[in-house]
Amino acid sequence: MLLGNKIRSLRDEQGILQRQVAAYLEIDTPMFSKIERGDRRAKRSQVIQMATYFNVDEKEMLTLWLADKVLDALEGEDELKLTAIETAKDELMDVNR
Repeated sequence: MLLGNKIRSLRDEQGILQRQVAAYLEIDTPMFSKIERGDRRAKRSQVIQMATYFNVDEKEMLTLWLADKVLDALEGEDELKLTAIETAKDELMDVNR
């Protein structure tokens, strides 16, 4: 729910209502509320739109979105999740060499 927390924080800081962001994204308010609470995942294109709307760094928002996806994939894997992250990190480091 990293992205949802960020969205909520930005909305609160800027005094923007959920319905305003939902209208900008062309979705209904309940759908946006679910995205903000982490009950539903935003589309990549919506994350980019929100970065523009809130005038924040697109890469930061996409990073939070991806991190949420990783955390969701690891949910319930308490025993293996850190090892899996390290293995994936090692693989990414090898690919970038």
